[in-house]
Amino acid sequence: MVRNRQQATSVVDTDPVAPIDPESAQDERLITAAQNGDLPSFNALVTRHERPVYGLCMRMLRVTSDAEDATQETFIKAWTSLGAFRGGLFRPWLFRIATNVCYDALRAKGRRPAESLDLEMFEREPVWSSQAAVDDPEETAGRRELTKFLERALGALPEDQRLIVLLVDLYGYDYEEAAAISGSAVGTVKSRLSRGRSKLRDLLRSDPSTTEHFERYLRLSNE
Repeated sequence: MVRNRQQATSVVDTDPVAPIDPESAQDERLITAAQNGDLPSFNALVTRHERPVYGLCMRMLRVTSDAEDATQETFIKAWTSLGAFRGGLFRPWLFRIATNVCYDALRAKGRRPAESLDLEMFEREPVWSSQAAVDDPEETAGRRELTKFLERALGALPEDQRLIVLLVDLYGYDYEEAAAISGSAVGTVKSRLSRGRSKLRDLLRSDPSTTEHFERYLRLSNE
């Protein structure tokens, strides 16, 4: 699976230099200002990251009002604990907070998430993988159809498996990153991902009308 990460390449007789990521550099500037008490800079961080945070909360809680509350609480917690942020990528740190907030919400209500889901509530054009977008209209349409089936199938997964499938297959994090975000061991991440993918495959395969989508998911999840 293609990752949205750039890696430095070795050059003979030259120390490898990591390319500067403009998005990360902008986050770092805003974080530094926010840590010094600049609220507008933190609000700019919220603007940059609230959609993916809300997307994660929506997919975990599957109720619009709950996802909105969890997103708001995530950024409140991020603001109050920003002094503890010690560098690195900001979004995984936010996702860790959001994950804990969502688990707290699920425990507080003592229920599994609602099975119904309005796909339009979080992303207008969701794409079920971290791969670069394709230009082929037919392929794009196929991915959207796949996404509709997968979004609904996610509701049948236990929360821990759903989270790992989301982090790895949707957001493109590797095992170590998913482990850090979820607070789990790498081996646990691999196990939950395997079980979650297996259940999704079974759900897609159980309906003859989803055969094409099942085959597409197999290709994407094994890239």
